[in-house]
Amino acid sequence: MSREILTKILDLARWAPSGDNTQPWRFEIAGEQHIRVHGFDTRDHVLYDYDGHPSHIAHGALLETLRIAASKWGLKAAWSTNSKGDHRTPVYDVHLVSDPGLQRDALFDYIEKRTVQRRPMQTTPLTADRRQALATAVGDAFTVQWFESAAQRRQVAALLWRSAKIRLICPEAYPVHKNIIEWGARFSKDRIPEEAVGVDPLTARLMHWVMQSWSRVDFFNRYLAGTVAPRLQLDLLPGLRCAAHVLVRPKQAPKALEDWVNLGVAVQRLWLTATQQNLHLQPQMTPVIFRWYARAGRQFSVDAHLAELASQMADDFEVIAQVKPSEPFGFFARVGICPVPLSRSVRLEVAQQMQA
Repeated sequence: MSREILTKILDLARWAPSGDNTQPWRFEIAGEQHIRVHGFDTRDHVLYDYDGHPSHIAHGALLETLRIAASKWGLKAAWSTNSKGDHRTPVYDVHLVSDPGLQRDALFDYIEKRTVQRRPMQTTPLTADRRQALATAVGDAFTVQWFESAAQRRQVAALLWRSAKIRLICPEAYPVHKNIIEWGARFSKDRIPEEAVGVDPLTARLMHWVMQSWSRVDFFNRYLAGTVAPRLQLDLLPGLRCAAHVLVRPKQAPKALEDWVNLGVAVQRLWLTATQQNLHLQPQMTPVIFRWYARAGRQFSVDAHLAELASQMADDFEVIAQVKPSEPFGFFARVGICPVPLSRSVRLEVAQQMQA
């Protein structure tokens, strides 16, 4: 098959989601029917990339998007991993085989339409058909737990409010927040554009000024209630204003790299199915990630008190979900109906993502 077709497949695959639009992969066309994906993670400088697993989830989303994209050309895609140690730089070999009977995947049309909605949505309940479509999308290795009632949404919104405080007062999170926003932008190829962050223009201007230094952030947080406006606009109100919160739970705790990659496959199919159902979705992973830290007994900050707050938040999360501390959480998001966002993260061009 031609390099042109492989490039077209990659041009679609690159629209897969990744944490803060990091795009932790690079591509290599290794043969006529062979694409090699060079994965990497951001754990060394991103607090939220716990042991690289959120990046591994993104790798799975990419591989699933690649598989869906290849179906347009009657190509069946199968991938294998080549990784050692702590999986900082896994390599995924994707082999494509022509299959004349292969139908184009029903989710193909939604690859580029899928986006993040960080602003409040309608509270119109999900229909039974929509709930079933989303629950089926994740596959047999996962279950979907819903938090739909007004009382449940209030509980989750309060959880997000507490989680956001940890996020915003943690000094190790500051450089992440400072670097992920492209200020004054409607679209961004490698970050989150300001207009898609989800705050009003006045709050955005204040955030931009405050985030120039940690000393400013710390001062505002300590003495001027600096976390209130962003937590209200980014966590509490969106947590209340949605159709439902959805928690994807692996039936078996992920251990191997492939387990995390397969979780990413499930996440992408869930998200694309939501788009197919005229729904929008926003990941809300910080409660899950802080729970990972808490249940592993891991310190993530020089401020030891934050670990205590994370442990308390994990306890609250488990009460809301009615689970034991040993039960694994995979992906957490809110869904609902709303207008298509006018601002979004886009992607680096394929040529920029080719392995040097």
